[in-house]
Amino acid sequence: MTSEKQIIGRVDELVAEEHSLRQKLAAGELTAAEEHERLKQVEEELDQCWDLLRQRRAKREFGQSEDDAAARPVSEVESYLQ
Repeated sequence: MTSEKQIIGRVDELVAEEHSLRQKLAAGELTAAEEHERLKQVEEELDQCWDLLRQRRAKREFGQSEDDAAARPVSEVESYLQ
């Protein structure tokens, strides 16, 4: 069972990693390809975290158990229109 606090903590970690990747690229510590590959993974995981938070909040709003929310596959989350 993952709590909302844990999900938000993971979001914070991923945002920090995103900033770190951009800094490493600027400093020449990563190639653009390396930065792009990892950044894509980070962004996909962030999308999954935000989706899971939205699911949990919707379930809570409608009197359902938040714990029934589950992370969806990247392919599903990435296809949503923002």
